[in-house]
Amino acid sequence: MQKNYAWLFCLAAIGLGFFGALPDALAADGDLHHEAEEIGKHLGVMWVVPFACMLLSIAIMPLAIPHFWHHHYGKVSAFWGLAFLVPFALVHGLDLAFYSVVHTLLLEYISFIVLLFSLFTIAGGVCLRGSLVGKPVVNTVILLIGTLLASWMGTTGAAMLLIRPLMRAISHRKYKVHTIVFFIFLVANIGGSLTPLGDPPLFLGFLKGVSFFWTTIHMLIPFAVLSAILLGLYFAIDTYLFNKEGRPESPDAGQDGRLRLEGTHNLLLLGGVIAGVLMSGMWKPKGGMTIYHVHVELQNIVRDILLLVLAAVSLKTTAAEIRRRNEFDWEPIREVAKLFAGIFISMIPAISILRAGMDGALRGVISMVKTADGLDNHTMYFWLSGGLSSFLDNAPTYLVFFNTAGGDPQRLMSEVGTLLAISAGAVFMGANTYIGNAPNFMVRSIAESGGIKMPSFFGYMAWSVGILVPCFVLMNILFFH
Repeated sequence: MQKNYAWLFCLAAIGLGFFGALPDALAADGDLHHEAEEIGKHLGVMWVVPFACMLLSIAIMPLAIPHFWHHHYGKVSAFWGLAFLVPFALVHGLDLAFYSVVHTLLLEYISFIVLLFSLFTIAGGVCLRGSLVGKPVVNTVILLIGTLLASWMGTTGAAMLLIRPLMRAISHRKYKVHTIVFFIFLVANIGGSLTPLGDPPLFLGFLKGVSFFWTTIHMLIPFAVLSAILLGLYFAIDTYLFNKEGRPESPDAGQDGRLRLEGTHNLLLLGGVIAGVLMSGMWKPKGGMTIYHVHVELQNIVRDILLLVLAAVSLKTTAAEIRRRNEFDWEPIREVAKLFAGIFISMIPAISILRAGMDGALRGVISMVKTADGLDNHTMYFWLSGGLSSFLDNAPTYLVFFNTAGGDPQRLMSEVGTLLAISAGAVFMGANTYIGNAPNFMVRSIAESGGIKMPSFFGYMAWSVGILVPCFVLMNILFFH
């Protein structure tokens, strides 16, 4: 508990430093929103170094200094956030630095962590009991169900609902890592490609005017082909390893009766979360609140409050025994909250430079999406939107390339190829790293808490590069060439 207090004290010190200067900052006459939009034109790539160091810390420290990392990862996260923020405040002024932090926290991070917290809490109250024996067929069916559910209840919702039952099913198996890795590939990423409910980038496209079922119609075949390849490959790998283990039988097989769900009222609460997210995109009331030049819309405030209320209802109404059987623990959400606070803050300059487009330091990257004739290069849209989404937040990355392609939803929907490439890249390639999509790191943390030693940051990328990249090359040839 002391380590949590130390981390909170560090954040409080940061906040007090800013709020101590707030009266002077509030007196500033400049248009901070305009300055923030323009700042990406003036930032060099060196401003991305703290973000790169944040990623390297996640990749290296758990292996090199595991004891230190386990006890101090929150402080490491805060350090790299400050490593960007303090120089930025000195160079560009406290006003703009404070605005950038408030903007990121209010419009991105808080909604992100509230959604994860509510889904983590509610799904942790649903327990699938019975004889799940962890054989290749059973495991593949669980992955298939999760992949199909993800587009309709979100990748995070589907992942939180099924990761614990899957872990119980394979608890007696010697080789478990490959199952969790494929779960991240399929349920936490690729499965969310059919509707705007599935993944945040597609939801942003929906808000920009892309029809709800456009994604379902045009992403269906790429989704089906990629999912079939990965499910078939998983079944082959799991069958080989299952035989290598001597086809072990679960010691609990047949002891827990038929398959059944406990805590089923939480499924209704999960439906409430989905409805709340959808409401925030379709309901456009007037009002809201403005904090330090950052306007938070009323529908987003209502959504976040609703999600917290639903999580509280789940905690109040779910029997403690159900959560105990689920091995429910708060550490995964604490780890995600602390690490992604540093990621979101240190990522500010990278997103700003990308948003600057041809006026930013990454203009060479942006220019690659056009052919010599000035036409859209679907291959580059696919790989660039996907490659950047592997390391940056895939929602703003989607918007960057959506706007680079003209930002006209009617034209992009009618021409299909460009929007399909952007959508597929942003959703599919979120599986390339632990931080490519919100549930990836959560699934990894839950697996680690359950005693499964997951690959390191680079170790996981060895899986994704070896398995996913060849699949993406095939997808490029079939759909985006």
